[in-house]
Amino acid sequence: MGRPAMSSDSIIELHNVSKVYRTRRGEVRALDAVSAVVAAGEYLALRGPSGSGKSTLLALIGGLALPTTGRVRVADTVMSEVTAAERAAVRAHHLGYVFQMFHLLPFLNVLQNVLVAAPQASDPAAREYAAALVEQLGLGARRHHRPGQLSIGERQRVALARALLNRPEILLADEPTGNLDTVNAAIVLDHIDQFHQAGGTVLLVSHEEHALGRAQRVMTLDRGRLNSN
Repeated sequence: MGRPAMSSDSIIELHNVSKVYRTRRGEVRALDAVSAVVAAGEYLALRGPSGSGKSTLLALIGGLALPTTGRVRVADTVMSEVTAAERAAVRAHHLGYVFQMFHLLPFLNVLQNVLVAAPQASDPAAREYAAALVEQLGLGARRHHRPGQLSIGERQRVALARALLNRPEILLADEPTGNLDTVNAAIVLDHIDQFHQAGGTVLLVSHEEHALGRAQRVMTLDRGRLNSN
């Protein structure tokens, strides 16, 4: 695909982004010349079969990985051209990241896991907002429980609260309902909707129609190539 049209209100831009992994059996091209623009305040969903490059694309936007070629811009930062510390600063100030497998710390309780995202966990304002998020997500009675004492749905809600703690502009959600039952999936998606309605930008990866239907726009990744639906 060619270079996408530039937009004055774009918050994410990818220009001819490729990601190649080198293995003993040769090269694996996870992404192949992907170009896209996401407007500030947009709700975009990304679908595609397993292994199509969806999680890789989110990792590049989140600065958790670097492209082999191409350019990734988030807010005012070209993620592919700055240091790891600078990418971490972008995540801290602009991005919330929800992982399918939660990535909670097993030795911390619910409130402590949410506060992991805070620059200073002892900050009274951060603690107050973390407690408010825990309540909003229906976890008030579980705030002192550790992940091993929670259901899968509760763990994902903790992960969502952690992603929202720093009031990000962008929420990256990688299969956030993939392991959830219908009730918990609806709770998580409703809170993502609320984030979007408040002006946030959402990039959601999913293969589930009930999740994809929440988005304003859906794109498909197939064998590392991006297509608009």
